[in-house]
Amino acid sequence: MSAGSYGRTTQRRRRFPWWVVVAAFIGVPILEIYVIIQVGQVIGAWWTIVLLIADSVFGSWLIRREGGRAWRALTTALDSGRMPATELADGALILMGGTLMLSPGFVTDAFGIVMILPFTRPLARRLLTRVVSRRLLNRQRPGPGPQGPVIRGEVIDDDR
Repeated sequence: MSAGSYGRTTQRRRRFPWWVVVAAFIGVPILEIYVIIQVGQVIGAWWTIVLLIADSVFGSWLIRREGGRAWRALTTALDSGRMPATELADGALILMGGTLMLSPGFVTDAFGIVMILPFTRPLARRLLTRVVSRRLLNRQRPGPGPQGPVIRGEVIDDDR
């Protein structure tokens, strides 16, 4: 690939919307604080604190349990010579869900539970698969430029 064509392909890449990350870092804590205040007004401040602590303890137990299951499934798939796509996706979801469960708040805990529980994880796995495959297909799709059309043919080796 020449230097000129390299510059063109990098300009065509879609940029990551960093404003979404900034909005999440500002919006999620505000939403969490709002929900904690609302729960505190209904059940009281001390019970809200107890509920947040119990939620974190439950989350750490759930992460250990489901993480162990995912690890055993991964090693079983690798030992049998099978591609562990589902097991790797489950491991990634448990890791992300565990991170959400250990952070204080009820909204992030709800998303974390969806990623960790074995009966809700297939829904999160389908969403993760859709996002990853869309990103991979966008990267592999050839754009117009120096690649040109595909010409079918046969390679003839003159050395034979």
